[in-house]
Amino acid sequence: MGKHLERELGRLKRQILALSAVVEESVQRAVDSIQNRDADLARHVIQADENIDQMEVDIEEECLKILALHQPVAIDLRFIVAVLKINNDLERIGDLAVNIAERALFLATRGRTAPFFDFQGMARLVQQMLKDSLDALVNIDPSLARKVCISDDEVDEMNRQMFKEAEEMFRQQPEGSDVLLHTLSISRHLERIADLATNIAEDVIYMAEGDIVRHQTEDFLAP
Repeated sequence: MGKHLERELGRLKRQILALSAVVEESVQRAVDSIQNRDADLARHVIQADENIDQMEVDIEEECLKILALHQPVAIDLRFIVAVLKINNDLERIGDLAVNIAERALFLATRGRTAPFFDFQGMARLVQQMLKDSLDALVNIDPSLARKVCISDDEVDEMNRQMFKEAEEMFRQQPEGSDVLLHTLSISRHLERIADLATNIAEDVIYMAEGDIVRHQTEDFLAP
């Protein structure tokens, strides 16, 4: 690999890691804004999304420039392809953090009503998946990435259980449907963040090993 390409790949890695850090912080603040009914923090998350969008555009342009100028092959090409996909997933996670923050703005007007489902447990698991997927990216750790993929089933089950509980709540307390609908949205947004964290983990496996593991069995994903 030429020194010029090596420098540009190093810069690209720093860019994607910087975006990762910003997005992870945005999710954390969105979750905190729900837990604390903090409208100011929610507005901060929404305003910060413009920066995430610009970082995503800059990274995509950098990837395309490297592809056009250097025509990389083998592991370097896999790295750039993976970064393009991860870049898009990170931007989408940032959008979901905004969606959660928007729900927080509404709930802040309703006081500190307790969520009817295990929001903290679900949020904690989703944030851990995101953290692990980004740690796997930083360290190119396919074993940690596989752990993230397996954890996604647990989040899916929590989301399904939440919808079952919501159905019963609709019947018992129809007057609270507005809060309930916003809470359903929060659960769905968290579940989507978990899906995207799984996508990132799958791309780390591809980056490290060249294996495309989408749709694979749990046995194949096991460390």
